Amino acid sequence: MRRIEIGVINPQDEQQALREWAARVDAGEIMPNAESQLSFATYSQLHSALTNKRMELLECVAQHEGMNIRQLAEQIGRDYKNVYDDVQLLIQLGLIEKQGKALFAPYDDINIHKSLRKAA
Repeated sequence: MRRIEIGVINPQDEQQALREWAARVDAGEIMPNAESQLSFATYSQLHSALTNKRMELLECVAQHEGMNIRQLAEQIGRDYKNVYDDVQLLIQLGLIEKQGKALFAPYDDINIHKSLRKAA
């Protein structure tokens, strides 16, 4: 099962985590394969990118892989142009893949994570 972790992380915290990871790699430590990740700087950015309609669209793609954008728009009863725009954004985020005109969801699971307290 392919999974992606989507979270809200302060850009400075993310940079620090990347520096620590790079130092461990440079020291020769073998790093386990990490799950795919997508990060946003704020919850509002995450919510703005992953609206309810886009999540519905993503679920539909996962359940009916291989449809094109027009078929997808008809399936969910939305305007073609709006679905087209949403699909393009989800492709940029890596949450939808396109092969020819066919749409596919590369992940079986999406975990959305928001910490309430800073790590100690």
